[in-house]
Amino acid sequence: MKIHEYQAKTVLAAYGIPVPRGEVASTAHDVRAIAERLGGRVVVKAQIHAGGRGKGGGVKLAGSPAEAERVGAQILGMTLVTPQTGPEGRLVRKVLVEEAQDVARELYVSVTVDRQRERAVMIASEAGGVDIEEVAAQNPEKIRQEWIDPLLGLRPFQARRLAYALHLTQEQQSQAVRLMQELYRTFLENDCALAEVNPLIVTRQGQLLALDAKLELDDNGLFRHPELQKLRDPDEENPFEVEASKYHLNYIKLDGNVGCIVNGAGLAMATMDIIKLAGAEPANFLDVGGGASAEMVENAFRILLMDPKVSAVFINIFGGILRCDVFAQGVVHAVTQVDVQLPIVVRMEGTNVETGRELLRQSGLNFMVASDMQDAAEKLVAALHSSGEGRT
Repeated sequence: MKIHEYQAKTVLAAYGIPVPRGEVASTAHDVRAIAERLGGRVVVKAQIHAGGRGKGGGVKLAGSPAEAERVGAQILGMTLVTPQTGPEGRLVRKVLVEEAQDVARELYVSVTVDRQRERAVMIASEAGGVDIEEVAAQNPEKIRQEWIDPLLGLRPFQARRLAYALHLTQEQQSQAVRLMQELYRTFLENDCALAEVNPLIVTRQGQLLALDAKLELDDNGLFRHPELQKLRDPDEENPFEVEASKYHLNYIKLDGNVGCIVNGAGLAMATMDIIKLAGAEPANFLDVGGGASAEMVENAFRILLMDPKVSAVFINIFGGILRCDVFAQGVVHAVTQVDVQLPIVVRMEGTNVETGRELLRQSGLNFMVASDMQDAAEKLVAALHSSGEGRT
């Protein structure tokens, strides 16, 4: 789960990480009032779940409360397009108004998960203020990393080594070490997938300050953090994904025309691969899990049909925990309830698979039962071509 910059800074501040003074506004009048409280010279920043806001015109400096009001009126209500939003952009509903800073240097620091090494890694760079991927591609020597032992945590010598690599003064190095240790604590205690400060600035007065911040929370850990669940902003998420989350369905919207219902993330990835290999495009990732009920399958179909691009459905199930005959009964019930008129290709393997296939064949509904994944993909593409929906 992503949260807004202003929310991330509130979390960081609770751990003693220095952030600029600022407040959130949803009207231009409020922007002016906040600017007056902060002394007049402020930065107005669009609050959306995407980076690159400055390049898209979503971050602007204002020298007075009156100018801040004008800038706020320009940003609030705009559809902000950045490299991370896609061409459709995001509607700006809130802005963060912060006191302007005298910036001497821009640095980068973050904690994320290195899945290959199976541990967290702290990343630091003296090239802050730009995408870390861009730095990695153009100046890889400017990126320093310290892998963190999950039992020992971030050791002081590791933080000192990173701080030294940033070419800071001795006093600034001490600040950086404390900041990195608290950033790791933030990452760990809040079950984050990413805790990023970019840029971490050095002010003209020699102080370190988190000028921008990003926290991404692991959905699997949110049950431990009801206070963080309240920070969710459904307006910033795909409406199909929001609807799916209500029924504990793992759904990600894609751009194709084949709706997928699968149990198991690995099988879902293989399903999307076989669809593309056969010459079609998946419309979604949808994992109903190993113990999918008839109600979950019904809701999965309903969410698929919300997408007007979906022209066919591919159901790919391995019956281990969930028996194939039980799943087939659920599919028949769901298709009847939702009144699915699209072609449906079903591939099943596992416990009671023959009984499950026979239930589908005898249902009288629009099922094409496949013998294996290749057969399913061929039936799917044939159905799309017959309806004029095949890839050209």
